Amino acid sequence: MADQDDVLQLIEDAGPAPEASTARKWKVAVIDDDPAVHEGTRFALSDYNLNGQTLEILSAYSAAEGRTLMRAHPDIAAVLLDVIMETDAAGLDLVEFIRNEIKNETVRIILRTGQPGQAPERRVIVDYDINDYKAKTELTADKLFTSLTAALRSYQQLERMVQTRRGLEIIIDAASTLYDFKSMQRLAEGVLTQIASLLNVDCAGILVLRDGGGNGDDFSILAGSGCYRRFTGAAGSQSLDSELRHMVEAAFQRRKHEFADHRSVLYIRTGSGREVVVLLQAERQLSDTDRSLVEIFGSRLSIAFDNVILYQQLNEANSQLEERVAQRTRALMQANRRLSSQWMRLQRANGFKNEILGTVAHDLKNPLGVILGRTEMLTELIGAGSSRDSITAQVDHIRDATRRLTTMVDHLISDAMADAFDITIRREPVDISALVTEVAEANKPSATNKQQTIVVSAPPDRPAMCDSDRMREAIDNLVSNAIKYSPIGGKISLLVTHDDDNAIIRVTDEGAGLSPEDLGRLFGRFQRLSAKPTAGESSTGLGLSIVKRIVDMHGGEVTADSPGPGQGSTFTITLPATAVS
Repeated sequence: MADQDDVLQLIEDAGPAPEASTARKWKVAVIDDDPAVHEGTRFALSDYNLNGQTLEILSAYSAAEGRTLMRAHPDIAAVLLDVIMETDAAGLDLVEFIRNEIKNETVRIILRTGQPGQAPERRVIVDYDINDYKAKTELTADKLFTSLTAALRSYQQLERMVQTRRGLEIIIDAASTLYDFKSMQRLAEGVLTQIASLLNVDCAGILVLRDGGGNGDDFSILAGSGCYRRFTGAAGSQSLDSELRHMVEAAFQRRKHEFADHRSVLYIRTGSGREVVVLLQAERQLSDTDRSLVEIFGSRLSIAFDNVILYQQLNEANSQLEERVAQRTRALMQANRRLSSQWMRLQRANGFKNEILGTVAHDLKNPLGVILGRTEMLTELIGAGSSRDSITAQVDHIRDATRRLTTMVDHLISDAMADAFDITIRREPVDISALVTEVAEANKPSATNKQQTIVVSAPPDRPAMCDSDRMREAIDNLVSNAIKYSPIGGKISLLVTHDDDNAIIRVTDEGAGLSPEDLGRLFGRFQRLSAKPTAGESSTGLGLSIVKRIVDMHGGEVTADSPGPGQGSTFTITLPATAVS
């Protein structure tokens, strides 16, 4: 225990007390059962100042009070601890409590005893985790100042090490978290959150991004926290307050970090050339350790932002690839349906071909034999000078056989036509505009060969209930005819409109036009127009009759109009948008 002389010696060495400071203070605990020691310590250290920080002295008058004090103030930097209080080892037991129970390894402990023999210095300094051991009689004001200063500097160094370790652990953990973000805004929000955790202080901030990297380029605000949260998602620099805007623009020009009293600005340039500025408003000034950790953290952000950009580019490329695959799949499915339809038609045509061959081999053999035989007999009669009646009789036999043969050929043609027009339709919702566009694309090579232009005006989403394969065939016949009868370098126009409940398709060409006679027999079978194909193409005379047959079976109407010869023509298909009951 210290006597009154010790206290007086401390007081005599102390200077006058300065005015109270509002700066951050070192917390020092005096744990001693002698009130005079508390008073003398406060007086001796009243003008203490280290690194611009004064002292905040906390008092406890027993080991029990010391335990409560140490639990309540884990940020105490140094403890001036008496050894003998409630018991002879109360101070040493408190050391064990501080180090082992509440796990405070950074606080510096200076043992002060008035009875050194009770706790020998060598044994205590070895057995207990203390930092200094002083007899109260030797602690003058100067020696107390020296011991406390050494203890506080040691505490400061340990705190920096602890903060650095904690900060590096946060940076390592944050790296994996930030690299998982897949959007710029989520990444920006994560950066502000991680910085606040890194500094262990509440802070407001904004994160802005500039894509171009040029001084004239505008920037966008990706995220905001605290009082700056209202700027999140704002487009353009004008949405910021003038002071904030000036600070951000200055950071882009300066291209390096800047640390002020309570405001810090980080500048990051990514590998892809984009620039990021993070502005922080903290409750306290950042220490050198804080600044070093923030700089390390900022150096990792470039990779994180480039990672998000690469992910977005990859995702966009993948979406485009999926769309192209889907389009190609749809095109292949449509082609497959067309091939299936063509295969069925080829099957029917092949069966018809076999039937024709059988008919030719069987039914036509007799009439041909009659013609051949009568021709030989006629030759013999003429050579023998037979009578006119005999010759006429043979000619009549040949004529009859020929008529029978013609009748059979007519029947074959009729059967072929019946087979050709054995058409069934399957109604389903069809986008007429897309169908017309597809037919136009399929006919472009033929038009290009004649230096012709196909112009399509087909607004999207023009649905109708129809058979897409049959309507494609009908539209294709009209477009093919337009190409066939239009001059070299001409233009063919395709127009899709709606009128009430009908879908209307118009095919207009710049060909030779239609005469009144053409208009009267236009849609009959085997009808040939007065005009001729402009490039010598062949024509069977069946195309328009097939168009009419298909449109009729859909409950629609096909018409033709022409201002006159040499003025082109327009074919119009009017198709019910809904199924005809």
